[in-house]
Amino acid sequence: QVVVGLGLMFGNGAASYLSRLLGRGDREAASKVASTALYSSVCIGAVIIIGTAIFLKPILTMLGATDTIMPYALSYGRIYVISCIFNVFNVTMNNIVASEGAAKTTMCALLLGAVLNIGLDPIFIYTLDMGVAGAAIATAISQMASTLVYLIYALQKKSAFTFSIKEFCKQIITEILKIGIPTLTFQLLTSLSIAFINREANIYGDAVIAGMGAVTRITSMGTLVVFGFLKGFQPIAGFSYGAKKFDRLREAIKTSILWSTIFCVVVGLTITLFSTQIISQFTEGNTEMISVGQKSLMANGF
Repeated sequence: QVVVGLGLMFGNGAASYLSRLLGRGDREAASKVASTALYSSVCIGAVIIIGTAIFLKPILTMLGATDTIMPYALSYGRIYVISCIFNVFNVTMNNIVASEGAAKTTMCALLLGAVLNIGLDPIFIYTLDMGVAGAAIATAISQMASTLVYLIYALQKKSAFTFSIKEFCKQIITEILKIGIPTLTFQLLTSLSIAFINREANIYGDAVIAGMGAVTRITSMGTLVVFGFLKGFQPIAGFSYGAKKFDRLREAIKTSILWSTIFCVVVGLTITLFSTQIISQFTEGNTEMISVGQKSLMANGF
């Protein structure tokens, strides 16, 4: 979550600024913003990843890993944490590329990574008998594939931005952080809430931890769809504001609020009414996990 938050801080912060610059037709300044955001996120991300890898076990303990879960968490975490440098790059590029309206490129990168991850997981976990380490390797490969899509897009000069290290500008970082820091704060608070939930659930055993983990996954799917509405809204809003087309901006705001609200109501009702059936898909008859998950899912639905 923290690593994703870092990518979002620079990527989302830059995306808002980039859309406004493109709306004004200032492509030179936009290229400087894109380059600054990308190189800053990768460099800072590398430092954080190295620190996380060194202190991985204490961090996992703080996040609520029990003695029985710790070996699996370490096995997965050692590989996954190092591969997160690709995730930082992908999240930053996702926002930057989306800001210029290249939705197909971001969709291809995300879909390729997701489909590859789903396909490679059973191969590494079961066929090659690598367990949770195999799952981490599959995730790392899928992230590298998404990175490759963005690199091809940039190297083929299809982007409006040049991504040159020479265009890095320290003064631009302040403008990026105006939007980026609130995004990072949200991501950090989300990570902290999950960590506190896991620590409290730790008292009641692995079944409760598993139940809360399933609930987090279910609710995050709905949250990600809302983020999708936001991602579609942001470039339109930025372009419209930069081009001073305020009627179009107001129309985009109304449409986004309407459809995201309808979606949230439908999802909330669904997970409330069918909480038991949904949570049961994550276990084979563990009644304690189902009971905890069902109650938590109903509360989230409301």
